[in-house]
Amino acid sequence: MCRKTLLYIWLLGMLMPLQAFCQLDLTNRSTVYGTFGLTGATNREFNELLSSKGLSPTRNGYMNFGLGFQTRYNDFLVGFELFQNVGQYATFNDFRINQRSTRFYANVGYALTEEGRFQFLHYLSLGAGFLNFQMLRDTPRETFGHFLDQPQQGFILRDGDIHRGTSALTGFLTEIGFQASYDFFIPGRGEMLEVITRFGYAFSPFENSWEMAGMSFNNLMSGAFFRMGLGLTLPDQNFFYKDATLGVYFLYGPNFTAPEALNEALEGAGLQPVANRANNFGMRIMGESKQFLYAIDIYNSGHSGTANASSTHTLNFARMYLSGGRKFFEWKNFELGGLLGLGYANLRYTLLAQQRPDFPVLFEEPFHDGYVRTSGLAVKPETSFLYGIPLTKSQLFNVVVGVNVGFELPIGSFDLLDVPMGSYVRSPYAQLVIGLRP
Repeated sequence: MCRKTLLYIWLLGMLMPLQAFCQLDLTNRSTVYGTFGLTGATNREFNELLSSKGLSPTRNGYMNFGLGFQTRYNDFLVGFELFQNVGQYATFNDFRINQRSTRFYANVGYALTEEGRFQFLHYLSLGAGFLNFQMLRDTPRETFGHFLDQPQQGFILRDGDIHRGTSALTGFLTEIGFQASYDFFIPGRGEMLEVITRFGYAFSPFENSWEMAGMSFNNLMSGAFFRMGLGLTLPDQNFFYKDATLGVYFLYGPNFTAPEALNEALEGAGLQPVANRANNFGMRIMGESKQFLYAIDIYNSGHSGTANASSTHTLNFARMYLSGGRKFFEWKNFELGGLLGLGYANLRYTLLAQQRPDFPVLFEEPFHDGYVRTSGLAVKPETSFLYGIPLTKSQLFNVVVGVNVGFELPIGSFDLLDVPMGSYVRSPYAQLVIGLRP
């Protein structure tokens, strides 16, 4: 209750300066950045279980890898962030115990310093997430059939299972933090290199939000953090109108492909196929500098379904691309551009038991779930059709809508053991685009 009250008070304080903000001569800067850091957290209830059995606790804390977009309008801030968090490994007999999580945040905040090369900011993040906690034994398999004969490697617990698709993100997560940054000139460029430091506290404000198998993992989603990073920023004073832009876009649409080889192997083993239609979402941060386009894309495709009377399964295809290209044509608010991307892709099939005992029985009888995975490089040529819609008379920012069409091509085989998945990765796609561009 105390945390929620403080959160509401903070939000009211954030909204009070908006009237004065709207009366000022507006300036803005946009930044794309990546961060790396540590968050202190302890898995309290699980460690108490280990302690009761005379075992050493799991190690505290986890690493953060983040990608973010931020726009500053005078002293007011808005932005979005995506984090992948990886916990410390612990061992028990032949099992490896670890956790990882994914979080997506929308940020609001305000600047405590004037616009300049040094910035000190205060912000609040609100979002949703995914938590994966597992205790698995490394069990080598030669073929996919061998895996299906005996898939149980241990147990996998998931809440907000992003492997089923990005729309499965759940919970309510918050961060309250501060950011200090300093800009460095890039010779011959209007963009500047921004060095970033962030610190604050992340938490899940509602009790029992992250309970799995009768045990609370709420503490894993909380803790003080410290992060450092680098960004590319576009200060207003360095550019003429439309010389450069930087925006964030959200993408949704199908890849015209189906996991046919995998489904054949599943049906041959007496299992139901995974759904052919993927739940496919993505986020893009794209900049333009004098007709040159550059972008960072993150996509996530998830298939899921019932495998048999006792199990469910998922197929997840996650990838991250770095892209470059050119704007070919611009007329009024309509734009046509082309991009070529090189990326890393991860493909994972998971078989999960529908029924498991709760802790502490689950710890004593862990063999329920298993997975196989493969990864590699991929490329994608793409054509982008965008239309910007000004939302204010001063054209402070545009809402951008459009369509992307392209083709993903694997570099390598992408085999799940002996099941070839290259034809699944190799596919055309179409995406609806909606975004915000200052």
